Amino acid sequence: MPTKKKTQQDIPESVASVDWHRLAELMLTSRAMDDKEENELVPNKDVLYQFSARGHELGQILLGSQLNHQHDAASAYYRSRPLMLSLGLTLEDAMAAPMAKSGGYSDGRDIGVVCNKPGLNGPTVLPMAGDVGSQYTPAVGWAQGLQYHLETLEEDEYEGAISVVLGGEGSVATNGFWSALTIATTQDLPILFYIEDNGYGISVPGDYQTPGGNIAKNLYSFKNIRIFDGDGTDPVEAADLISQSVDYVRGRKGPALIHLTMPRLNGHSYQDNQSYKSDELIKEEQQNDPLDSVKSFLVPETISDDEWSSLENKAEKDIEEASQAALSRPEPDTNQTKRYAFAENNKDGSLDTQLIGGLAPSDHTFPKSSTKPDPGKQRINIVEAVRKTLDYELETNPKVMVFGEDVAAKGGVHAVTMGLQTSHGESRVFDTSLSEEGIIGRAVGLAYSGLKPVAEIQFRKYADPATEQLNNCGTIRWRTANKFAAPIVVRMPGGFAKCGDPWHSLSNEVFFAHAVGWQIVMPSNAQDAVGLLRSAMRSNNPTIFFEHRNLLDAKYARRPYPGDQYVVPFGKANKLQEGNDLTIVTWGAMCEQAEMAIDQMDVSADILDLRSIMPWDKEAVLESVQKTNRCLIVHEDTQTAGFGAEISSILSQEAFKYLDAPIERLTMPDIPVPYNVGLMDSVLPNAKKINEKIKELVAF
Repeated sequence: MPTKKKTQQDIPESVASVDWHRLAELMLTSRAMDDKEENELVPNKDVLYQFSARGHELGQILLGSQLNHQHDAASAYYRSRPLMLSLGLTLEDAMAAPMAKSGGYSDGRDIGVVCNKPGLNGPTVLPMAGDVGSQYTPAVGWAQGLQYHLETLEEDEYEGAISVVLGGEGSVATNGFWSALTIATTQDLPILFYIEDNGYGISVPGDYQTPGGNIAKNLYSFKNIRIFDGDGTDPVEAADLISQSVDYVRGRKGPALIHLTMPRLNGHSYQDNQSYKSDELIKEEQQNDPLDSVKSFLVPETISDDEWSSLENKAEKDIEEASQAALSRPEPDTNQTKRYAFAENNKDGSLDTQLIGGLAPSDHTFPKSSTKPDPGKQRINIVEAVRKTLDYELETNPKVMVFGEDVAAKGGVHAVTMGLQTSHGESRVFDTSLSEEGIIGRAVGLAYSGLKPVAEIQFRKYADPATEQLNNCGTIRWRTANKFAAPIVVRMPGGFAKCGDPWHSLSNEVFFAHAVGWQIVMPSNAQDAVGLLRSAMRSNNPTIFFEHRNLLDAKYARRPYPGDQYVVPFGKANKLQEGNDLTIVTWGAMCEQAEMAIDQMDVSADILDLRSIMPWDKEAVLESVQKTNRCLIVHEDTQTAGFGAEISSILSQEAFKYLDAPIERLTMPDIPVPYNVGLMDSVLPNAKKINEKIKELVAF
């Protein structure tokens, strides 16, 4: 039923400053925008993907009016266009994006309601995603970034800034929500969870998402979070609760969650006819329209009937004009579609810098670097090489943070981060809760806030729960047409060791080679580990730094520390041996096996350690094969669609006329790594098997 009419005397003092005239104008504009799309643009196929905000406008616009700090950020989702309007999104951009026209926040690359807004002179709206629940952990990362800028970097301008994350009641069932909630409450972060509950996750009722159907009631027992719960269709109640919740977080009292109920007055998307709702329920929802409640509250005491009609007419006229202007925009330039998978340079050689994310927008200056090693006398293992590199970058760059499960007091399950927390403090080297989704999502949010997070995933297999965040991180730059980027580093041990098993021994580097926007490096020795990790920590792209478990303390991998300036450029292979009979292309732990095989034979070979899987050194491989006319690719990952298949394809296409024998691959079979040592040795590539393949190739 419509909310009972309140008078001006009923307004709490906390909401006396609300600009109700502006709120009414924005609600009517949002509603006119939905009308235009639903009644004309979608039927005409000018808009192909439409999500109505009808019923959700009131709370979002009230919330947007409260975000007034230059470092505030909102992590929203696909039904958050009213919030965007309240934060200054132009009507033409708002209309053009669903039409997939040029300009706007993605230049036609992303779904029209998947928005972003770089906050150069005001609040930031973090890049939204088309999946459900992935908005939560980056918002927590931004909140921790605010805390870090204020307390560790002592930047007073961050005082009072907050992070806000918006989600529907369906999203509170996701891993992202619960991970973010855990991080926020255990770390006392300045974040507000804004949950708008329309009762349905598409067609699934809310009590299938949350026991009892109200997440606020379930969270009253949580420690260190303030809960607000109310009616999102009542203008006074909604405004009061939103004001209280924002003030609570802004006053650094801790995180808060506000849960507001409201109707979803249209289907989940245009194609959804809501056949799963009864006619009685749909009628009840229509009677509970927050726009009617706002009109009842404002007219005639604050706004006259004529003024309200004038606002309605103006909204329709403005949307008609914006729609026509958007329709007149050119289509996105197809010559630009491939741009921004990775950071790029301008024509003058300068970096084409993103507006938000990482160190590049702040013109950060790194210490001097060199591609020439300055080795000491003592050989060190990869564990110490990584530790020394992290230590130096932490020492010279106050924006570096290192975190993950067990990295602090324990120093990591592989002892790589031993002593770093003692040297650099708990705000810079810290443990996380057991959630890979949270580790990577938090890293993305920290990068958005201008920091350089180095996150550890204990084993490659454990990254699987973070797949959504990893994939989204890689596409941020492309999705936002270079407005945002999150150049994080993810350290990830994996591969076989003293034994195997399906969980800790997974390699699967090809997964990340296939993921858009990621650099992947895999050092085979301590010197390369230093150079590649330093390059990753100074890169403007996200990087997977793969640490092979069998090489961490292996004699083969030990090298003198190459110095604090040493870097290895990505995409440059290392020639381990020179020869003429064939080319062996490999990486990681297979480098040792390849060298052992050649040392046992009367054969000479170019052995190329790729070091960098994405990008990979195609030129070096082609040059070598053109000389030797034979190629063997050796890797630990499984064979079908392994990265060796990509190399083989390129060689078949670009070096076919130079080949005197078929391109051969020696890999793991398409099975997990067995635990039993004998079983593991029977399936892993090794020197003996490489030896046999070489004989076949040379004799062909």
